[in-house]
Amino acid sequence: MIKGRLGYNSENDRYGVLLMDLWEDEGLHCGETLEILLDGKWQSDRIEFDSEWYLVYSKLRGSDLEYLPVRIK
Repeated sequence: MIKGRLGYNSENDRYGVLLMDLWEDEGLHCGETLEILLDGKWQSDRIEFDSEWYLVYSKLRGSDLEYLPVRIK
């Protein structure tokens, strides 16, 4: 399992997972599932793109994703 924070990777125009300042996953793909830490609880979600990156279930979009704690399998 990879744990870290979401960060925008301008080299591939995708959100990836950062651990400190290093990429653990350089770019997530549409439909990829992950868990986000929201209000102190881990919640399952899915990342998608439609003019901007967003999370399907939590409804977080764009810059709201930056540095959000995540874990992926």
